[in-house]
Amino acid sequence: MFTPMNTMGKVNVMLDLITQRTRALGSNVANVDTPGYVRRDIDFGEYLSSMNSPLETKLSDALGPSGIIEQQSYEEIDPANELLLLNQNATYYTVATRRMSNIITAMKTVINVGK
Repeated sequence: MFTPMNTMGKVNVMLDLITQRTRALGSNVANVDTPGYVRRDIDFGEYLSSMNSPLETKLSDALGPSGIIEQQSYEEIDPANELLLLNQNATYYTVATRRMSNIITAMKTVINVGK
């Protein structure tokens, strides 16, 4: 069943993931020349595939939201690729904030119609 609060919660999770990924990618760029630095990233697919799972929903309600797991790899950091991923992440952020704005506008409309 669709409810604005369910959708708002999902967009909120997306915004959290986007924020964490921006931090990880920014850290990669900042440490491009640091010997022994391990590249970090966040895999959205891991979280998005479970967002509609009834089991995940029940567990989240009982235990609270799960922590964000960073992927770590020992590959060489390509600054151009990291900047490309940061730009892609900025696009995700724009889409998510617009979606949140649309949800809030819809909720305001419902409230105003009910007056």
